[in-house]
Amino acid sequence: VQLQASGGGLVQPEGSLTLSCAASGFTLDDYAIGWFRQAPGKEREGVSCTNNSDGSTFYADSVKGRFTISRDNAKNTQYLQMNSLEAEDTAVYSCAARRGSKCLPDDMDYWGKGTQVTVSS
Repeated sequence: VQLQASGGGLVQPEGSLTLSCAASGFTLDDYAIGWFRQAPGKEREGVSCTNNSDGSTFYADSVKGRFTISRDNAKNTQYLQMNSLEAEDTAVYSCAARRGSKCLPDDMDYWGKGTQVTVSS
């Protein structure tokens, strides 16, 4: 069982980046999938959570309107499309899965290794 987050990198302000969260050993559809980020010196922040029971996605206010979740079921992969990136979005981004419909940061079943996103000119 594994989650693999990838796609991070260096991007200029107002740029875009797409992160991938690929699952192996289990089906994403059976789990709530959350994206989290942590910047140096700051607490972990929930970015989004996809409710597997109805497919709805919650977005943090700080990213609402700029970040979008999508999924490729054939690839068992979820994507986090990030647009209009700001310096404040710089962080290590991780995806996590929890059986059920809720993302509980302290009770996720699986975590993927984080990927660094740096927004800088």
